[in-house]
Amino acid sequence: MQKIVRSLLSASMLAGLSPCPTAHAEVTVPASSDHPDAASGEKSDIIVTGLKSDAGQSRIMEGGALGPKILLDTPYSIAVVDKEDIARRQANSIAQIFVNDPSVSSSAPAGTTNWWGTQIRGLGVRNYYIDDVPLLLYWGGDFPLESIESVTALKGLTGFMYGFGAPGGVISYRTKRPTAAPLLTTEIGYRTNSVFYARVDAGGPLSKDGTLGYRVNLAGEKGTAYNRAGVNRLVGSLALEYAFSPTLHWYATATYEDSDLRHEPFQIYWSDYAGTVLPKVSYEYGRLNIDNSFYKARTLSTATGLDWSFADGWSAKLTYGYTSKLHRSNKMFVYMLNRAGDYRGNAYNFAELDRNHFAQAMIRGAFTTGPLRHEIVAGTAYQSSPSAFGLNDYHWGNDFNGNLYRDQPFRVTRAIRFGTDGSPSRDQQKALFLSDTLYLGDHVQAMLGARYTRYRLFDLDSDATTDSGYRTSAVTPTVALIYKPAPFVSIYGSYVEAMEPGSRVGGEYANVGEVLKATISRQYEVGAKYEHHALSLTTAAFRIERANTIDSIVGDARRLTQDGLTLYKGVEAITGYRVTPDLKLGLGAVYLDPTIRDVSADNEILRGNRPEGASKWQIVGNGEYHVAAIPGFSLHGNVRYIGKAPTDDRNLLYIPARTLANAGFQYETGIGGRKVTFIGNVNNVLNAKYWTQTNVGEGINGSLSARVAW
Repeated sequence: MQKIVRSLLSASMLAGLSPCPTAHAEVTVPASSDHPDAASGEKSDIIVTGLKSDAGQSRIMEGGALGPKILLDTPYSIAVVDKEDIARRQANSIAQIFVNDPSVSSSAPAGTTNWWGTQIRGLGVRNYYIDDVPLLLYWGGDFPLESIESVTALKGLTGFMYGFGAPGGVISYRTKRPTAAPLLTTEIGYRTNSVFYARVDAGGPLSKDGTLGYRVNLAGEKGTAYNRAGVNRLVGSLALEYAFSPTLHWYATATYEDSDLRHEPFQIYWSDYAGTVLPKVSYEYGRLNIDNSFYKARTLSTATGLDWSFADGWSAKLTYGYTSKLHRSNKMFVYMLNRAGDYRGNAYNFAELDRNHFAQAMIRGAFTTGPLRHEIVAGTAYQSSPSAFGLNDYHWGNDFNGNLYRDQPFRVTRAIRFGTDGSPSRDQQKALFLSDTLYLGDHVQAMLGARYTRYRLFDLDSDATTDSGYRTSAVTPTVALIYKPAPFVSIYGSYVEAMEPGSRVGGEYANVGEVLKATISRQYEVGAKYEHHALSLTTAAFRIERANTIDSIVGDARRLTQDGLTLYKGVEAITGYRVTPDLKLGLGAVYLDPTIRDVSADNEILRGNRPEGASKWQIVGNGEYHVAAIPGFSLHGNVRYIGKAPTDDRNLLYIPARTLANAGFQYETGIGGRKVTFIGNVNNVLNAKYWTQTNVGEGINGSLSARVAW
């Protein structure tokens, strides 16, 4: 715990000491929904229970180059999950956060390392942001949720809003901010088999006039998860806000997590599998792990900034952030071989330190020219991302073999130094962006925007001075039209481009050292959004074109090449309807028709195939019911269908379709003048046995907690 506190204090001090403009400005520290009297700042012993109004597409999205904007007025498909929903379902993974959105999924069950597992619309997600600052997460892990206010998924290309990145989309986290009134909640909980956790959430003003506010979250969990993995985590976060004047305010946030996940089930690869029928699924998790394996990570995310309202309708925001993640892996991977359950196992030992320095300055404002009203967003951004990989102490080898249905006696005995020396690298981005939203009367909006990015890749020697000579630049435009026949309806069409940076081919390939060029992806989307009274609806049809990267065998050599085009076409629709004041139902579906096109003769066998991991159908239904006879008591649940998906581009082997169900309850009551909330959930209620692209499935498991507002 002392380690967490020291890290948070150091990070916040560094963030707060970052150079700032000398101008001053307002901030009203926002009231918190965690406290019934947050707006007034007065304490009360009255316990209020009731329904929260539905926000849906009327809620505000924050992030990227657009800044804060109502979802109804964005020409993209975006999902936002707030802390109340996360807490009600006791979610602790990407899959659980977005379980009610059919377009967002993860093949990594809870209690495992999320190693390349997250997908949006069938494409892998590589872009993660915390308070607008990038953080490299896709080598494993989810960001800790104890300090999170909301999680947003931008579905599709990142071009204008976030710059370079894979076209799958963006997962963006927003941390909790200070409250206007004193806040203190404590929570204790339990997850099967024997994981216990505790959390503290405190906030309020630090000065008598309320100009300085704080928010602190501390949490820890330890025990054995449902899948026999050993869980040991400590999390701490600190947020500060200070109002210099009614028009200028400063903020700083820092989150630190120390996680040690031990003997989790194997990560699974299917590339060497012989046959078309998968082995029978076994949830005897004790046979699916190596006792002394582990994945350790220390994650730090910091951000600081100034918000300045310098004129009527005009504001400026300056952001600086630093994030880092230190990975230490003694993680096990197995290549499944046949239906009998035989596998070839590899131990993966490595250490890597990934960091991001990020700075962005942005101006937003409105003005009129004749009959047109303009909303302008303009800015510049800089990002430097150094990484240090322990090449001198790296190990990947076939250390063990076995069978799914037998105990695995192998243990790692080699000494692992976990140094990060030997293979440093760095890339750099510099960007300028500008957009203009034109209001053409009361019903039509047009958006024109572009981002210019200069990208540079370094391959560094031990002195961190060698420039690879690889650099490129691109202008990625966005064009959109929104028609609003009524204030609560939006019909839109949008076009956006994004660039994926190039990279050097690694040492496991015959064409090692070759630089794969940066590629442009394109997205076309039309959709509609509706938010009025009891009905919420969002629907979209999309087409995403992405340059294809193929891992193939040419002759007797394994090569990584760019070849052809991957086309993702699809339709998604998500709706929620409040049938009565006590009952809300939801339904969502995404249909995907992806294909590999335009490949060369060397890869002709892949033409027309479905890309790896893409399910044609995902469907989810959910419900929430407040039991009128028991004030404060509600039930919730969902059922999700995930269609079959190929294990690789050859389409010879498929992960079978599966249907999963979850259920839970929440009970808010008053005890001793305090608001007490009891929450319980059961995941995979029917204990369906299934495979994913990367793991054996998540067996039935549950959680129970009690939260007290003091």
